[in-house]
Amino acid sequence: MKNAPLLEIKDLHASLDDGTEILKGLDLVVGKGEIHAIMGPNGAGKSTLSKVIAGHPSYVVAKGSVEFQGKNLLELSVSERANLGFFIGFQYPLEIAGLRNEEFLRAAVDAKHKALDLPKLGEDEFKEKMEKAMHLLEMDNRYRERGLNEGFSGGEKKRNEILQMAMLEPALAFLDETDSGLDIDALKIVAHGINNLMNPERSVVLITHYQRLLDYAKPQFVHILIDGKITRTGGSELALELEKKGYG
Repeated sequence: MKNAPLLEIKDLHASLDDGTEILKGLDLVVGKGEIHAIMGPNGAGKSTLSKVIAGHPSYVVAKGSVEFQGKNLLELSVSERANLGFFIGFQYPLEIAGLRNEEFLRAAVDAKHKALDLPKLGEDEFKEKMEKAMHLLEMDNRYRERGLNEGFSGGEKKRNEILQMAMLEPALAFLDETDSGLDIDALKIVAHGINNLMNPERSVVLITHYQRLLDYAKPQFVHILIDGKITRTGGSELALELEKKGYG
């Protein structure tokens, strides 16, 4: 018997709170242990999709369903979605001055453990986990003390997002244009982090404009999103075709 999908989206229609419809009947299925890529032109609805699933208050779902881990995601609060195992890497991560990176990660991990009724990580256990994650992403100890994304370059912010993912160990991560602003070395490090965090129970959806990230974090499925719908799905070769021919 085939396992139920990790994420199943059916006929999703979503609008901005001013009534502007952006998602117009989107369908998507993500199984466990899979890497998916969603590609499409600007304004197609790629970032909107991730924000709607995360529970962003600026969007209204008019129709459709989103099931995650067998639960109706649309009925859950933002924190409940996160604690269930959903993670979003933002296109433009926020800077929070005065909040140390390590403090933020400690609070996030503690909150998840409390919500899931898991024992709190001891100080040594937490530090060891963070050290392993930072080593994976080639981040030195200065990142512990720096304010959350404060003064970070674009590449450092994206690397920090993958660090958060490594610490929270989500079942499903939507990474929105994680490759934007990265030079080739940073791109390889981020992709290495994504690949090393994958396991048979964890899935990643990469939202991107470009093929280059997919050279290193290889998806099994590539979807084209145009005008609020997924219009075509294929393997990794589809991304190569888009790179040559565009979306026309």
